[in-house]
Amino acid sequence: MADKSKSGKTPMIPIRSIRIGKVTINIGCGGDEDAIERAKKLLAMLTSRKKSVVTLSKRRSTFGIAKGKPVGVKMTLRGDAAIEFLKLALGGVDNILKKSQFDSEGNFSFGIKEYIELPRIKYSHDIGMLGFDVAVSLERAGFRISQRRIQKRRIPLKHKIKREESIEWVKKNFGVDILE
Repeated sequence: MADKSKSGKTPMIPIRSIRIGKVTINIGCGGDEDAIERAKKLLAMLTSRKKSVVTLSKRRSTFGIAKGKPVGVKMTLRGDAAIEFLKLALGGVDNILKKSQFDSEGNFSFGIKEYIELPRIKYSHDIGMLGFDVAVSLERAGFRISQRRIQKRRIPLKHKIKREESIEWVKKNFGVDILE
């Protein structure tokens, strides 16, 4: 039997609470096969996971690279692994983000120029110097309705995450300072 509050009604589920949907790490390599291998090693070292995805060019002659040729490496993290990596990556930018790094849907992204800027990470001669981008997607309970196969629906406007809400959430949960 469900717990009842003083009014005799069951308590409400915190459906409006914000959580991390996923953290995507992207390393652009410009089509260099050696750089792609080094990027795979870097992602494995940073996340302690082995599986990364090689991204392919989508258009004809993207930056002088033919369509379908490899241009970078990415990895998607969810759950506790995403939270731990985000704490590490925010430490690399001194827990400071700009307001312009947040989009209107509540997501945010930032770049790390060199991976040795991250705390507790040492330089590796096998990898060399590489930078990467971190993109964070925030969501609320019920966001799956826009991605499911059967009975796909839009997320109502009042349930979407706004820019100001995501800024406040990041300040509260990760102690990040926001610059104008």
